[in-house]
Amino acid sequence: MSDCDLLVVGGGINGAGIARDAAGRGLSVVLCEQHDLASHTSSASTKLVHGGLRYLEHFDFDLVRKALKEREVLLAAAPHVIRPLLFVLPHDSHLRPAWLIRAGLFLYDHLARRRRLPASKSIDLRHHPAGAALEGRFRRGFVYADAWVDDSRLVVLNAIAARERGARVLTRTRCTTLKRESTRWRATLLAENGSSESLLARAVVNATGPWVTRFIDEIADTLTARGLRLVKGSHIVVRRLYDHPYAYIFQNPDRRIVFAIPYENEFTLIGTTDVDYHGDPGQPAIDDNERAYLVAMANRYFARDLSDRDVLWTYSGVRPLLDDESADAASVTRDYSLELECDSPPLLSVYGGKITTYRRLAEEAVDRLGVLLGHRARSWTRSATLPGGDVPRGDFQAFRTELARRRPWLDNGLLRRYSRAYGTCTERLLGTASSMPDLGAEVLPGLHVKEVEYLRREEWAVTAEDILFRRSKLGLHLPAEAPDELACWLAEHPAAAATARA
Repeated sequence: MSDCDLLVVGGGINGAGIARDAAGRGLSVVLCEQHDLASHTSSASTKLVHGGLRYLEHFDFDLVRKALKEREVLLAAAPHVIRPLLFVLPHDSHLRPAWLIRAGLFLYDHLARRRRLPASKSIDLRHHPAGAALEGRFRRGFVYADAWVDDSRLVVLNAIAARERGARVLTRTRCTTLKRESTRWRATLLAENGSSESLLARAVVNATGPWVTRFIDEIADTLTARGLRLVKGSHIVVRRLYDHPYAYIFQNPDRRIVFAIPYENEFTLIGTTDVDYHGDPGQPAIDDNERAYLVAMANRYFARDLSDRDVLWTYSGVRPLLDDESADAASVTRDYSLELECDSPPLLSVYGGKITTYRRLAEEAVDRLGVLLGHRARSWTRSATLPGGDVPRGDFQAFRTELARRRPWLDNGLLRRYSRAYGTCTERLLGTASSMPDLGAEVLPGLHVKEVEYLRREEWAVTAEDILFRRSKLGLHLPAEAPDELACWLAEHPAAAATARA
Protein backbone atom coordinates (compact mmCIF):
# COMPACT_ATOMS: atom_id res chain seq x y z
CA MET A 1 0.00 0.00 0.00
CA SER A 2 1.23 3.50 -0.81
CA ASP A 3 0.18 6.95 0.36
CA CYS A 4 -0.12 10.25 -1.49
CA ASP A 5 -1.48 13.71 -0.91
CA LEU A 6 -3.61 13.75 -4.04
CA LEU A 7 -5.11 11.09 -6.27
CA VAL A 8 -6.24 12.45 -9.63
CA VAL A 9 -8.64 10.19 -11.51
CA GLY A 10 -8.79 10.95 -15.23
CA GLY A 11 -6.02 11.49 -17.77
CA GLY A 12 -7.59 14.11 -20.00
CA ILE A 13 -6.45 17.72 -20.16
CA ASN A 14 -7.98 18.72 -16.81
CA GLY A 15 -6.63 15.75 -14.89
CA ALA A 16 -3.15 16.07 -16.40
CA GLY A 17 -3.15 19.83 -15.78
CA ILE A 18 -4.14 19.41 -12.13
CA ALA A 19 -1.50 16.71 -11.60
CA ARG A 20 1.17 18.98 -13.08
CA ASP A 21 0.19 21.98 -10.98
CA ALA A 22 -0.10 19.99 -7.74
CA ALA A 23 3.18 18.14 -8.20
CA GLY A 24 4.94 21.42 -8.92
CA ARG A 25 3.73 22.79 -5.59
CA GLY A 26 5.31 19.90 -3.70
CA LEU A 27 2.28 17.65 -3.23
CA SER A 28 2.74 13.92 -3.74
CA VAL A 29 0.46 13.03 -6.65
CA VAL A 30 -0.83 9.90 -8.35
CA LEU A 31 -2.70 10.23 -11.65
CA CYS A 32 -4.62 7.22 -12.96
CA GLU A 33 -6.37 6.93 -16.32
CA GLN A 34 -8.49 3.93 -17.30
CA HIS A 35 -7.33 4.06 -20.94
CA ASP A 36 -4.59 6.04 -22.71
CA LEU A 37 -3.93 9.69 -21.97
CA ALA A 38 -6.27 11.95 -23.98
CA SER A 39 -8.06 8.91 -25.37
CA HIS A 40 -11.52 10.51 -25.30
CA THR A 41 -12.74 14.14 -25.20
CA SER A 42 -9.29 15.73 -25.02
CA SER A 43 -8.18 14.30 -28.36
CA ALA A 44 -11.49 14.95 -30.12
CA SER A 45 -11.61 18.75 -30.04
CA THR A 46 -11.49 21.23 -32.91
CA LYS A 47 -7.79 21.73 -32.04
CA LEU A 48 -8.16 25.39 -31.04
CA VAL A 49 -6.90 27.56 -28.22
CA HIS A 50 -9.34 30.43 -28.50
CA GLY A 51 -11.43 32.91 -26.63
CA GLY A 52 -14.65 31.68 -28.20
CA LEU A 53 -15.89 34.43 -30.48
CA ARG A 54 -19.39 32.97 -30.65
CA TYR A 55 -19.75 33.04 -26.86
CA LEU A 56 -20.07 36.82 -27.08
CA GLU A 57 -23.54 36.35 -28.59
CA HIS A 58 -24.54 34.59 -25.38
CA PHE A 59 -23.08 37.51 -23.34
CA ASP A 60 -20.57 35.13 -21.74
CA PHE A 61 -18.00 37.92 -21.44
CA ASP A 62 -16.28 36.51 -18.35
CA LEU A 63 -15.57 33.20 -20.07
CA VAL A 64 -14.26 34.93 -23.20
CA ARG A 65 -12.02 37.25 -21.18
CA LYS A 66 -10.68 34.33 -19.14
CA ALA A 67 -10.03 32.29 -22.28
CA LEU A 68 -8.32 35.17 -24.09
CA LYS A 69 -5.95 35.67 -21.16
CA GLU A 70 -5.14 31.96 -21.14
CA ARG A 71 -4.55 32.01 -24.89
CA GLU A 72 -1.57 34.28 -24.30
CA VAL A 73 -0.24 32.09 -21.48
CA LEU A 74 -0.45 28.90 -23.51
CA LEU A 75 1.13 30.39 -26.62
CA ALA A 76 4.17 31.18 -24.49
CA ALA A 77 4.17 27.84 -22.68
CA ALA A 78 4.15 25.53 -25.69
CA PRO A 79 5.13 27.26 -28.95
CA HIS A 80 5.82 23.87 -30.55
CA VAL A 81 2.31 22.41 -30.17
CA ILE A 82 0.40 25.72 -30.05
CA ARG A 83 0.76 28.30 -32.80
CA PRO A 84 -1.08 31.40 -34.07
CA LEU A 85 -3.77 30.86 -36.68
CA LEU A 86 -5.61 33.54 -38.66
CA PHE A 87 -9.33 33.04 -39.29
CA VAL A 88 -11.36 34.43 -42.15
CA LEU A 89 -15.04 35.11 -41.49
CA PRO A 90 -16.92 35.68 -44.79
CA HIS A 91 -19.79 38.09 -44.32
CA ASP A 92 -23.25 36.76 -45.10
CA SER A 93 -25.63 39.70 -44.86
CA HIS A 94 -28.63 37.38 -44.45
CA LEU A 95 -27.36 36.20 -41.05
CA ARG A 96 -25.62 38.96 -39.09
CA PRO A 97 -25.10 42.60 -40.07
CA ALA A 98 -21.52 43.70 -40.69
CA TRP A 99 -21.64 46.28 -37.91
CA LEU A 100 -22.53 43.59 -35.37
CA ILE A 101 -19.63 41.38 -36.46
CA ARG A 102 -17.24 44.33 -36.36
CA ALA A 103 -18.42 45.25 -32.86
CA GLY A 104 -17.96 41.66 -31.71
CA LEU A 105 -14.44 41.54 -33.12
CA PHE A 106 -13.60 44.85 -31.45
CA LEU A 107 -14.63 43.33 -28.12
CA TYR A 108 -12.66 40.19 -28.92
CA ASP A 109 -9.57 42.29 -29.57
CA HIS A 110 -9.89 44.27 -26.34
CA LEU A 111 -11.41 42.06 -23.64
CA ALA A 112 -7.89 40.95 -22.72
CA ARG A 113 -4.43 42.25 -23.47
CA ARG A 114 -2.86 40.92 -26.69
CA ARG A 115 0.91 40.47 -26.95
CA ARG A 116 1.42 37.87 -29.65
CA LEU A 117 -1.52 38.15 -32.02
CA PRO A 118 -2.62 40.90 -34.44
CA ALA A 119 -5.90 42.80 -34.21
CA SER A 120 -8.85 41.90 -36.42
CA LYS A 121 -9.52 43.73 -39.69
CA SER A 122 -11.93 43.91 -42.61
CA ILE A 123 -10.88 42.42 -45.95
CA ASP A 124 -12.07 42.44 -49.55
CA LEU A 125 -12.45 38.77 -50.46
CA ARG A 126 -12.23 39.61 -54.16
CA HIS A 127 -8.56 40.45 -53.66
CA HIS A 128 -7.60 38.46 -50.55
CA PRO A 129 -5.97 35.00 -50.91
CA ALA A 130 -8.75 33.43 -48.86
CA GLY A 131 -11.42 34.62 -51.27
CA ALA A 132 -10.49 32.34 -54.17
CA ALA A 133 -11.71 29.19 -52.41
CA LEU A 134 -15.13 30.70 -51.64
CA GLU A 135 -18.25 31.17 -53.70
CA GLY A 136 -18.20 34.45 -55.63
CA ARG A 137 -21.13 35.94 -53.73
CA PHE A 138 -18.89 36.50 -50.70
CA ARG A 139 -17.16 39.79 -51.27
CA ARG A 140 -16.52 41.13 -47.80
CA GLY A 141 -14.99 39.39 -44.83
CA PHE A 142 -13.08 39.79 -41.60
CA VAL A 143 -9.80 38.37 -40.33
CA TYR A 144 -9.01 37.75 -36.68
CA ALA A 145 -6.40 35.70 -34.79
CA ASP A 146 -6.63 32.73 -32.46
CA ALA A 147 -4.40 29.67 -32.06
CA TRP A 148 -4.19 26.04 -33.15
CA VAL A 149 -3.21 23.25 -30.72
CA ASP A 150 -2.26 19.61 -31.01
CA ASP A 151 -4.73 18.67 -28.28
CA SER A 152 -3.61 15.13 -27.47
CA ARG A 153 0.05 16.16 -27.32
CA LEU A 154 -0.85 19.00 -24.96
CA VAL A 155 -2.27 16.41 -22.55
CA VAL A 156 0.84 14.25 -22.80
CA LEU A 157 3.10 17.26 -22.17
CA ASN A 158 1.21 18.06 -18.97
CA ALA A 159 1.55 14.46 -17.83
CA ILE A 160 5.29 14.51 -18.56
CA ALA A 161 5.61 17.76 -16.59
CA ALA A 162 3.75 16.16 -13.69
CA ARG A 163 6.07 13.16 -13.75
CA GLU A 164 9.16 15.39 -13.91
CA ARG A 165 7.96 16.98 -10.67
CA GLY A 166 7.48 13.67 -8.90
CA ALA A 167 3.97 12.51 -9.82
CA ARG A 168 3.22 8.89 -10.61
CA VAL A 169 1.27 8.60 -13.88
CA LEU A 170 -0.57 5.30 -14.29
CA THR A 171 -2.24 4.78 -17.65
CA ARG A 172 -4.59 1.90 -18.39
CA THR A 173 -5.36 1.82 -14.70
CA ARG A 174 -8.90 2.19 -13.40
CA CYS A 175 -10.01 3.39 -9.99
CA THR A 176 -12.54 0.70 -9.05
CA THR A 177 -13.38 1.63 -5.45
CA LEU A 178 -13.06 4.74 -3.33
CA LYS A 179 -13.91 4.63 0.38
CA ARG A 180 -13.47 7.14 3.18
CA GLU A 181 -11.31 5.92 6.05
CA SER A 182 -10.99 8.58 8.75
CA THR A 183 -8.92 11.37 7.15
CA ARG A 184 -7.94 9.41 4.04
CA TRP A 185 -9.50 7.97 0.92
CA ARG A 186 -8.72 4.32 0.30
CA ALA A 187 -8.64 3.69 -3.43
CA THR A 188 -8.29 0.46 -5.35
CA LEU A 189 -6.49 0.83 -8.66
CA LEU A 190 -6.86 -1.99 -11.19
CA ALA A 191 -4.38 -2.14 -14.07
CA GLU A 192 -5.22 -3.47 -17.51
CA ASN A 193 -2.93 -6.45 -16.92
CA GLY A 194 -5.00 -7.51 -13.89
CA SER A 195 -2.68 -6.29 -11.15
CA SER A 196 -4.23 -4.13 -8.44
CA GLU A 197 -2.95 -1.63 -5.90
CA SER A 198 -4.45 -0.17 -2.75
CA LEU A 199 -3.66 3.47 -2.14
CA LEU A 200 -4.39 6.00 0.60
CA ALA A 201 -4.89 9.61 -0.48
CA ARG A 202 -5.54 12.74 1.55
CA ALA A 203 -7.70 14.15 -1.25
CA VAL A 204 -9.14 12.98 -4.58
CA VAL A 205 -9.85 14.85 -7.80
CA ASN A 206 -12.58 13.44 -10.03
CA ALA A 207 -11.51 14.63 -13.50
CA THR A 208 -13.21 11.83 -15.40
CA GLY A 209 -14.93 14.09 -17.93
CA PRO A 210 -18.09 12.46 -19.32
CA TRP A 211 -17.95 9.93 -16.48
CA VAL A 212 -17.84 12.55 -13.69
CA THR A 213 -21.32 11.91 -12.30
CA ARG A 214 -21.05 8.15 -12.79
CA PHE A 215 -17.80 8.16 -10.82
CA ILE A 216 -19.47 9.97 -7.93
CA ASP A 217 -22.53 7.72 -7.95
CA GLU A 218 -20.87 4.36 -8.52
CA ILE A 219 -17.29 4.64 -7.27
CA ALA A 220 -17.18 7.37 -4.65
CA ASP A 221 -20.73 6.69 -3.45
CA THR A 222 -21.54 10.31 -2.62
CA LEU A 223 -24.23 12.73 -3.67
CA THR A 224 -24.03 14.13 -7.20
CA ALA A 225 -23.60 17.88 -6.88
CA ARG A 226 -24.31 19.16 -10.38
CA GLY A 227 -26.23 18.12 -13.46
CA LEU A 228 -24.18 17.16 -16.49
CA ARG A 229 -25.15 17.51 -20.13
CA LEU A 230 -23.28 15.35 -22.59
CA VAL A 231 -22.90 17.00 -25.99
CA LYS A 232 -21.34 15.20 -28.94
CA GLY A 233 -19.12 17.13 -31.30
CA SER A 234 -18.14 15.51 -34.59
CA HIS A 235 -15.63 16.47 -37.26
CA ILE A 236 -14.84 15.40 -40.81
CA VAL A 237 -11.48 15.45 -42.59
CA VAL A 238 -11.23 15.91 -46.38
CA ARG A 239 -8.41 16.48 -48.81
CA ARG A 240 -7.00 20.00 -48.67
CA LEU A 241 -9.53 22.42 -50.10
CA TYR A 242 -7.19 25.39 -50.51
CA ASP A 243 -3.49 26.25 -50.51
CA HIS A 244 -3.24 29.29 -48.24
CA PRO A 245 -2.58 29.11 -44.44
CA TYR A 246 -5.85 30.74 -43.26
CA ALA A 247 -8.66 28.96 -41.46
CA TYR A 248 -12.33 29.83 -41.93
CA ILE A 249 -15.21 30.37 -39.54
CA PHE A 250 -18.59 30.00 -41.22
CA GLN A 251 -21.90 31.37 -39.94
CA ASN A 252 -24.84 29.10 -40.54
CA PRO A 253 -28.61 29.76 -40.78
CA ASP A 254 -29.19 27.83 -37.53
CA ARG A 255 -26.98 30.42 -35.74
CA ARG A 256 -24.22 27.89 -35.19
CA ILE A 257 -20.71 28.19 -36.58
CA VAL A 258 -18.45 25.69 -38.33
CA PHE A 259 -14.67 25.89 -38.71
CA ALA A 260 -12.60 24.80 -41.70
CA ILE A 261 -8.96 24.48 -40.69
CA PRO A 262 -5.72 23.53 -42.48
CA TYR A 263 -4.81 20.13 -41.05
CA GLU A 264 -1.65 18.05 -41.32
CA ASN A 265 -0.57 19.84 -44.51
CA GLU A 266 -2.63 17.60 -46.80
CA PHE A 267 -6.10 17.95 -45.30
CA THR A 268 -8.87 20.29 -44.22
CA LEU A 269 -10.60 19.70 -40.89
CA ILE A 270 -14.29 20.72 -40.76
CA GLY A 271 -16.34 20.88 -37.56
CA THR A 272 -17.98 20.79 -35.21
CA THR A 273 -21.51 19.69 -34.45
CA ASP A 274 -23.38 20.07 -31.16
CA VAL A 275 -25.74 17.18 -30.50
CA ASP A 276 -27.13 16.00 -27.17
CA TYR A 277 -25.71 12.57 -26.45
CA HIS A 278 -27.11 9.72 -24.38
CA GLY A 279 -24.90 6.78 -25.38
CA ASP A 280 -21.66 5.31 -24.06
CA PRO A 281 -19.21 8.22 -23.53
CA GLY A 282 -16.39 5.96 -24.60
CA GLN A 283 -17.88 5.07 -27.99
CA PRO A 284 -19.15 8.23 -29.73
CA ALA A 285 -19.32 8.22 -33.51
CA ILE A 286 -20.54 10.61 -36.15
CA ASP A 287 -24.01 9.85 -37.49
CA ASP A 288 -25.41 10.39 -40.98
CA ASN A 289 -27.15 13.63 -40.04
CA GLU A 290 -23.94 15.13 -38.67
CA ARG A 291 -21.96 14.15 -41.77
CA ALA A 292 -24.61 15.66 -44.01
CA TYR A 293 -24.74 18.83 -41.88
CA LEU A 294 -20.99 19.45 -42.06
CA VAL A 295 -20.83 18.74 -45.79
CA ALA A 296 -23.80 21.05 -46.42
CA MET A 297 -22.31 23.88 -44.35
CA ALA A 298 -18.98 23.59 -46.18
CA ASN A 299 -20.78 23.62 -49.53
CA ARG A 300 -22.66 26.75 -48.52
CA TYR A 301 -19.37 28.66 -48.55
CA PHE A 302 -16.74 26.84 -50.60
CA ALA A 303 -16.74 27.11 -54.38
CA ARG A 304 -15.90 23.42 -54.63
CA ASP A 305 -18.79 21.18 -53.64
CA LEU A 306 -18.09 18.24 -51.36
CA SER A 307 -19.96 14.95 -51.20
CA ASP A 308 -19.95 12.20 -48.62
CA ARG A 309 -17.37 10.38 -50.76
CA ASP A 310 -14.86 13.16 -50.05
CA VAL A 311 -14.86 12.43 -46.31
CA LEU A 312 -11.63 10.55 -45.56
CA TRP A 313 -11.82 10.36 -41.78
CA THR A 314 -14.11 11.38 -38.96
CA TYR A 315 -13.85 11.65 -35.20
CA SER A 316 -16.29 12.47 -32.43
CA GLY A 317 -15.96 13.45 -28.80
CA VAL A 318 -18.35 13.86 -25.91
CA ARG A 319 -18.11 17.17 -24.09
CA PRO A 320 -19.12 17.01 -20.42
CA LEU A 321 -20.85 20.40 -20.08
CA LEU A 322 -22.64 21.97 -17.17
CA ASP A 323 -26.38 21.54 -17.59
CA ASP A 324 -27.57 25.14 -17.58
CA GLU A 325 -30.95 24.17 -19.08
CA SER A 326 -30.17 25.85 -22.40
CA ALA A 327 -32.69 25.06 -25.09
CA ASP A 328 -30.12 23.71 -27.54
CA ALA A 329 -26.77 21.99 -27.13
CA ALA A 330 -24.80 24.72 -28.91
CA SER A 331 -25.86 27.28 -26.29
CA VAL A 332 -24.70 25.31 -23.23
CA THR A 333 -21.94 27.16 -21.38
CA ARG A 334 -18.35 26.01 -21.96
CA ASP A 335 -17.29 27.35 -18.57
CA TYR A 336 -16.32 25.02 -15.75
CA SER A 337 -17.38 24.43 -12.18
CA LEU A 338 -15.31 22.85 -9.40
CA GLU A 339 -17.55 21.10 -6.89
CA LEU A 340 -15.70 20.48 -3.64
CA GLU A 341 -16.97 18.24 -0.87
CA CYS A 342 -15.11 19.59 2.12
CA ASP A 343 -15.87 16.67 4.41
CA SER A 344 -12.66 15.03 5.51
CA PRO A 345 -11.18 13.75 3.28
CA PRO A 346 -12.08 16.15 0.44
CA LEU A 347 -13.30 15.18 -3.03
CA LEU A 348 -13.17 17.72 -5.84
CA SER A 349 -15.16 17.04 -9.03
CA VAL A 350 -14.56 18.89 -12.30
CA TYR A 351 -17.60 19.79 -14.40
CA GLY A 352 -17.39 21.33 -17.85
CA GLY A 353 -14.45 23.33 -19.14
CA LYS A 354 -12.55 23.73 -22.40
CA ILE A 355 -8.97 23.13 -23.43
CA THR A 356 -8.13 26.84 -23.48
CA THR A 357 -8.89 27.32 -19.78
CA TYR A 358 -7.49 24.03 -18.47
CA ARG A 359 -4.42 25.64 -16.82
CA ARG A 360 -6.50 28.16 -14.93
CA LEU A 361 -8.95 25.43 -13.90
CA ALA A 362 -6.02 23.40 -12.55
CA GLU A 363 -4.62 26.40 -10.70
CA GLU A 364 -7.97 27.08 -9.03
CA ALA A 365 -8.44 23.41 -8.14
CA VAL A 366 -5.05 23.13 -6.44
CA ASP A 367 -5.53 26.48 -4.69
CA ARG A 368 -8.74 25.18 -3.10
CA LEU A 369 -7.36 21.78 -2.21
CA GLY A 370 -4.16 23.27 -0.83
CA VAL A 371 -6.13 25.20 1.79
CA LEU A 372 -7.81 22.02 3.00
CA LEU A 373 -4.55 20.06 2.99
CA GLY A 374 -2.64 22.77 4.84
CA HIS A 375 -0.36 23.20 1.85
CA ARG A 376 -0.33 26.81 0.70
CA ALA A 377 2.44 26.81 -1.89
CA ARG A 378 1.97 29.49 -4.50
CA SER A 379 0.75 28.79 -8.01
CA TRP A 380 3.55 28.60 -10.57
CA THR A 381 2.30 27.47 -13.99
CA ARG A 382 1.43 30.90 -15.44
CA SER A 383 5.05 31.61 -16.35
CA ALA A 384 6.30 28.04 -16.85
CA THR A 385 6.89 26.34 -20.17
CA LEU A 386 5.71 22.83 -20.93
CA PRO A 387 8.22 20.11 -21.90
CA GLY A 388 9.79 21.00 -25.24
CA GLY A 389 8.43 24.55 -25.10
CA ASP A 390 11.57 26.23 -23.74
CA VAL A 391 12.73 27.44 -27.15
CA PRO A 392 15.15 30.39 -26.95
CA ARG A 393 13.27 33.71 -26.80
CA GLY A 394 10.09 31.83 -27.69
CA ASP A 395 11.10 31.96 -31.37
CA PHE A 396 10.05 28.61 -32.81
CA GLN A 397 11.31 29.27 -36.34
CA ALA A 398 14.75 30.19 -35.03
CA PHE A 399 14.75 27.02 -32.94
CA ARG A 400 13.91 24.89 -35.99
CA THR A 401 16.66 26.57 -38.04
CA GLU A 402 19.19 25.86 -35.30
CA LEU A 403 18.02 22.24 -35.02
CA ALA A 404 18.56 21.83 -38.78
CA ARG A 405 22.06 23.27 -38.39
CA ARG A 406 22.94 20.88 -35.57
CA ARG A 407 21.38 17.86 -37.28
CA PRO A 408 21.98 18.49 -41.01
CA TRP A 409 21.52 14.80 -41.78
CA LEU A 410 17.93 14.74 -40.54
CA ASP A 411 15.30 14.34 -43.27
CA ASN A 412 13.36 17.60 -43.78
CA GLY A 413 9.99 15.93 -43.21
CA LEU A 414 11.16 14.44 -39.93
CA LEU A 415 12.73 17.75 -38.93
CA ARG A 416 9.40 19.52 -39.35
CA ARG A 417 7.41 16.84 -37.57
CA TYR A 418 9.84 16.24 -34.70
CA SER A 419 10.29 19.95 -34.00
CA ARG A 420 6.53 20.51 -33.89
CA ALA A 421 5.73 17.42 -31.82
CA TYR A 422 8.66 17.42 -29.40
CA GLY A 423 10.14 20.93 -29.46
CA THR A 424 13.42 21.02 -27.56
CA CYS A 425 12.78 17.43 -26.44
CA THR A 426 13.73 16.44 -30.00
CA GLU A 427 17.31 16.33 -28.75
CA ARG A 428 16.29 13.79 -26.11
CA LEU A 429 14.57 11.69 -28.76
CA LEU A 430 17.54 11.78 -31.16
CA GLY A 431 20.16 11.26 -28.47
CA THR A 432 23.52 10.37 -30.00
CA ALA A 433 22.11 9.70 -33.47
CA SER A 434 24.34 11.24 -36.15
CA SER A 435 22.81 9.82 -39.33
CA MET A 436 19.49 8.55 -40.63
CA PRO A 437 20.49 4.90 -40.11
CA ASP A 438 20.96 5.69 -36.43
CA LEU A 439 17.18 6.20 -36.18
CA GLY A 440 16.72 2.49 -36.76
CA ALA A 441 14.52 0.67 -39.20
CA GLU A 442 11.55 2.46 -40.74
CA VAL A 443 8.66 0.54 -39.18
CA LEU A 444 6.18 2.49 -41.30
CA PRO A 445 6.84 5.40 -43.69
CA GLY A 446 8.06 8.27 -41.52
CA LEU A 447 8.11 6.20 -38.31
CA HIS A 448 11.48 4.88 -37.15
CA VAL A 449 12.36 2.51 -34.33
CA LYS A 450 14.04 5.26 -32.32
CA GLU A 451 10.82 7.30 -32.16
CA VAL A 452 8.72 4.25 -31.23
CA GLU A 453 11.14 3.46 -28.40
CA TYR A 454 10.98 7.05 -27.20
CA LEU A 455 7.17 7.10 -27.21
CA ARG A 456 7.02 3.83 -25.28
CA ARG A 457 9.67 4.90 -22.77
CA GLU A 458 8.79 8.56 -22.26
CA GLU A 459 5.16 9.06 -23.31
CA TRP A 460 3.19 6.00 -22.17
CA ALA A 461 2.48 4.82 -25.73
CA VAL A 462 1.41 1.17 -25.87
CA THR A 463 -0.76 0.55 -28.93
CA ALA A 464 -0.61 1.43 -32.60
CA GLU A 465 -3.49 3.87 -32.09
CA ASP A 466 -1.56 5.63 -29.32
CA ILE A 467 1.34 6.20 -31.70
CA LEU A 468 -0.41 6.86 -35.00
CA PHE A 469 -3.36 8.97 -33.89
CA ARG A 470 -2.63 10.54 -30.48
CA ARG A 471 1.16 10.96 -30.18
CA SER A 472 1.23 11.76 -33.90
CA LYS A 473 -1.22 11.99 -36.77
CA LEU A 474 0.79 9.70 -39.02
CA GLY A 475 -2.23 7.42 -39.33
CA LEU A 476 -3.90 9.99 -41.58
CA HIS A 477 -1.06 9.77 -44.08
CA LEU A 478 -0.69 5.99 -44.21
CA PRO A 479 -2.67 3.17 -45.83
CA ALA A 480 -5.62 1.68 -43.94
CA GLU A 481 -3.62 -1.43 -43.02
CA ALA A 482 -0.83 0.57 -41.31
CA PRO A 483 -2.27 0.31 -37.75
CA ASP A 484 -2.44 -3.49 -38.04
CA GLU A 485 1.12 -3.62 -39.36
CA LEU A 486 2.37 -1.50 -36.48
CA ALA A 487 0.40 -3.58 -33.96
CA CYS A 488 2.14 -6.72 -35.25
CA TRP A 489 5.54 -5.03 -35.04
CA LEU A 490 4.88 -3.89 -31.46
CA ALA A 491 3.88 -7.41 -30.47
CA GLU A 492 7.04 -8.83 -32.03
CA HIS A 493 9.26 -6.21 -30.37
CA PRO A 494 8.30 -5.90 -26.69
CA ALA A 495 9.21 -2.61 -25.09
CA ALA A 496 12.32 -2.53 -22.96
CA ALA A 497 9.99 -1.31 -20.21
CA ALA A 498 6.34 -2.31 -20.43
CA THR A 499 5.17 1.24 -19.82
CA ALA A 500 6.65 4.69 -19.65
CA ARG A 501 8.46 5.67 -16.50
CA ALA A 502 5.84 6.15 -13.80
